[in-house]
Amino acid sequence: MTSSDDRGWLRAMPANGGRDALFDRAGHLVYGTRRLSELVQGRPPGVTGSQWGSASRAAFDLVVCATDTGRPVVAVAIGPVPPAGSAEQRAERLTDAVSAAVGLPVLRIGSPTLRAAEHGRRLVEYVLDARAYVAGAAVAGRDDESAPVGFRDILGRLPDGRTGPVNDLGALTRAAAVEAYVAGQLADPIVRGLHVHWAEGPAQGWSWVQVRPDACLIERVSVTAQRFSCGVDAARLAEDLATVAVGERLRAARPDGPDLLARADLTTEIVALSRRRDELVGGFAFDHLCAD
Repeated sequence: MTSSDDRGWLRAMPANGGRDALFDRAGHLVYGTRRLSELVQGRPPGVTGSQWGSASRAAFDLVVCATDTGRPVVAVAIGPVPPAGSAEQRAERLTDAVSAAVGLPVLRIGSPTLRAAEHGRRLVEYVLDARAYVAGAAVAGRDDESAPVGFRDILGRLPDGRTGPVNDLGALTRAAAVEAYVAGQLADPIVRGLHVHWAEGPAQGWSWVQVRPDACLIERVSVTAQRFSCGVDAARLAEDLATVAVGERLRAARPDGPDLLARADLTTEIVALSRRRDELVGGFAFDHLCAD
């Protein structure tokens, strides 16, 4: 498949004042589920009829468009990662390849827990705000030699009165974990995590809480940003989203639940991940978690 000029292949959303949009944010209109065929003007060069027939039926959960032009800025998909070698994985890869051929940016959030209906709006708003902040910081930086504080690292007053990063998506989960600990539902109030970025794959974040001294509730989220910048580091975003997912799971977690992971097994998995540091962008920065 060959790349093409996105100005020629991407279809603008109808000029109806955004009445079909779910919401607007930072100069963008955000629409609900759209098939790839609704975003692309015909079959692009280098894409066979069979490939187009399959990929054009694929749907994205949310589509972000520029308010002024109506053209897609990024298509977003949120949900479970297809099993390796499955028909679903092949379909996803084909869709991504066709999206690349027409220059459509794609953001995929892989999670067994997060869903577009419940978490999509907050994610998109966060990413658009982060991008707007980065753009503003770049303009301000022309006259200021000091490096701007990253969007994720902006400090302010948190809901519980403490000072901390106000753009931490996992802040509510961290507060909920403390409450659960006080109520005797967790063995430890701290939400822990790690993040990595595979050189030949997505960014990935892990987050977990210790429900019992010997068992943890863990969530893993992947972030794949194709031709799109999230405004924050994709791996840190993945960890924060994993923390959000932990918060969702905490509501239904039981001390004797079958969906918990033995603490020793978690440590073994972290050690195994550390041994693959040569496959990671920037290596592995969480060796302190390798000891149980």
